[in-house]
Amino acid sequence: MIEANITDEEFALFRRLIYKIAGISLNDSKKVLLAGRLGKRLRQYGLKNFGDYYRMLASGDYPEELQTMVDLLTTNETYFFREPQHFEFLRSEVIAKRTIPAPLRVWSAASSTGEEVYSIAMTLADAMPEKQWEVVGSDICTRVLSKAVSGHYSLARTEGIPPGHMRKYCLKGVRSHEGTFLIDPELRRKTRFYQINLMNPVDNDIGDFEVIFLRNVMIYFDQETKARVVHNLLPRLKSGGHLIIGHSETLNGITSKVTSVRPTIYRKP
Repeated sequence: MIEANITDEEFALFRRLIYKIAGISLNDSKKVLLAGRLGKRLRQYGLKNFGDYYRMLASGDYPEELQTMVDLLTTNETYFFREPQHFEFLRSEVIAKRTIPAPLRVWSAASSTGEEVYSIAMTLADAMPEKQWEVVGSDICTRVLSKAVSGHYSLARTEGIPPGHMRKYCLKGVRSHEGTFLIDPELRRKTRFYQINLMNPVDNDIGDFEVIFLRNVMIYFDQETKARVVHNLLPRLKSGGHLIIGHSETLNGITSKVTSVRPTIYRKP
């Protein structure tokens, strides 16, 4: 018989594990949530309790299951054109004042299911139609990356997309796809997605960026982890580039390597 309840000791094991892997701090109130999300994995493997599941993960013999655990415990709330002032800054300050001929590259470092990536892409396509650009999205969660790559969403997710952008860059589904829309293939061709754990140094192969979005992910981190993540990102931000964080976040006490140009927007000297 599978034991549905999780003990304090078992919860502590998983709390340390997800913190070590993803830097996510789970407080005591998340105990029920963790048990609910992982309980189905116990049933999948016919395990009796969460301790058995933890030992299975800790053995190192099940890397795909470890990724499944991470996918289940990471939060991925997002929507199109969230915090619209950042997209206006991208348009009016970054793009409008840009003089260099190289392609503009922007990184959405916690891109979840892709809404932020495509919001950036629509902004760039609309503001610089004759120039080259690229948007890179990354996330630790493979499940949301698969969704992001597809660029396929429910029409219920269109709130926030300007009507002109909706007409120009989104294709409404018909027949079996009615009630959904697809990001225009031409727009998707200028995006790339990678699985990246921000807790680790970022591979040079991803390249450098003029703008990095790191929004609404640091709220799940403690101070030490925030500093570690920002330290890992900054080598990929070009001199003079901008780092944009969420409206409820700050870099005060996190790093001195960027300067504030306005609330939630920082510049690398």
